[in-house]
Amino acid sequence: MRRILIVGGGTAGWMAAALFGKLFQGLYDVALVESEAIGTVGVGEATIPAIKKFNELLELDEPEFMARTQATFKLGIEFADWWKPGESYVHGFGVIGQDWEWLRCHHYWLRARGRGNAPAFDRFSINTAAAKANRFMHPRADMAGSPIGQIAHAFHFDAALYARYLRGFAEDHGVVRHEGRIGEVRLTADGDIAGVTLDDGRALDADFFIDCSGFRALLIGEALGAAYEDWSHWLPCDRAIAVPCARTEPLAPYTRSTAREAGWQWRIPLQHRTGNGHVYCSRYVDDAAAEAVLLANLDGEPLAEPNRLRFTTGKRVGAWTRNCVALGLSAGFLEPLESTSIHLVQSAAIRLVRLFPDGPADPATIAEYNRQTDFEWARVRDFIILHYWANDRDGPFWEYCRTMELPATLERKIDLWRANARIFREDDELFAEESWIQVLIGQHVIPAAPDPLVAIKSNGEIDQFLGNIATTIDRCVSVMPGHDDYLRRYVAGATAA
Repeated sequence: MRRILIVGGGTAGWMAAALFGKLFQGLYDVALVESEAIGTVGVGEATIPAIKKFNELLELDEPEFMARTQATFKLGIEFADWWKPGESYVHGFGVIGQDWEWLRCHHYWLRARGRGNAPAFDRFSINTAAAKANRFMHPRADMAGSPIGQIAHAFHFDAALYARYLRGFAEDHGVVRHEGRIGEVRLTADGDIAGVTLDDGRALDADFFIDCSGFRALLIGEALGAAYEDWSHWLPCDRAIAVPCARTEPLAPYTRSTAREAGWQWRIPLQHRTGNGHVYCSRYVDDAAAEAVLLANLDGEPLAEPNRLRFTTGKRVGAWTRNCVALGLSAGFLEPLESTSIHLVQSAAIRLVRLFPDGPADPATIAEYNRQTDFEWARVRDFIILHYWANDRDGPFWEYCRTMELPATLERKIDLWRANARIFREDDELFAEESWIQVLIGQHVIPAAPDPLVAIKSNGEIDQFLGNIATTIDRCVSVMPGHDDYLRRYVAGATAA
């Protein structure tokens, strides 16, 4: 096991190349083949805080990374009109309030809500409060006990610039890039991949292959025949239209997702422009009408022609098959409602590093990789389904989502929550309890009662506890700088360089 070939560039290909180049230098020969003539999807522009782990593994300089990718900070995601028109909430990253003895903050809030004496729930997240005020700062290490020390952030960035940035990084760490289209995938006698032949006749052989060829899944699907598990009965959206527009002020430190007639629209603010898109179900709205909705709801002048995508939500059965691992769109597609697309590439690449073989892979290693992958994808799927299911909107699309049969794993979580507001993170699932709590409450899935142990505290004690948290967060946000100003100062040196 010496040679690794990544087939396909874009965000997924160059993320893998950068990570392998950094961690495998001197152990493996890493190469990537892509064609400039083949476009990339390039709409994954929002991330979650786990992206910082990837940046740390590469030892990237954050100001330089942000300057090179025209990035902005992200504190969370606003969901507008998802429960019903006119209602919105923010899924803020990080903690919610603070625990009181053995119970989480939301139990006390539900007790106060039942008496009609609870502040708005979003006042208990410093990320949400700062996002709504368009303010930002990095957490202060010397204030770990304060909300200022608990700020969590991710990034918005230009996907094309990000891939270009990582390409330079990967090549600096020994990754060899080949330009060309794949003409043929060659198999060994026992069914593994031996190599690829380019249209111009060049042969590229390797011992291990990473399929980053996008929806086509050239290696994992076409050559090796790995099946695809269709999840469109739970997530029926099958189209997306993306278009950038001119940047508008203020530069908000959060992604916005707005529910539409048969899907939703995203808004992602970058330094040099705003990313926009409309994800929708073609059974309930036609392409022309969906495009009209998107263009009518842009904040600024369009900067390019709309980019149209078709997809089937689901995942590859056996993301690691024989001597090939699929990353990115070749591994599956979950719509970017909770900004998980880039994370699923990152987590898969890191998982592969942890399980990388030193020879022909044994079945136990492959099975463990696929088990972890299947678990992660299914739990992310459940979290996205929750947003669609918990709605009080009119229209056939939303009625379908509200009445569809749920996966058993999600139904169990909702039933437990409805009983006594209890939620538990299972194993290493991506979304923490705070994320589930915010979406459940934000979309009015209100439990019958909080944990009965809240009765240990008096109403007066609970009111004071909640009031102190909300007041403290308000004070902290009031001293935070504006996102625009902070970002400008933070990247100034790197931009000049």
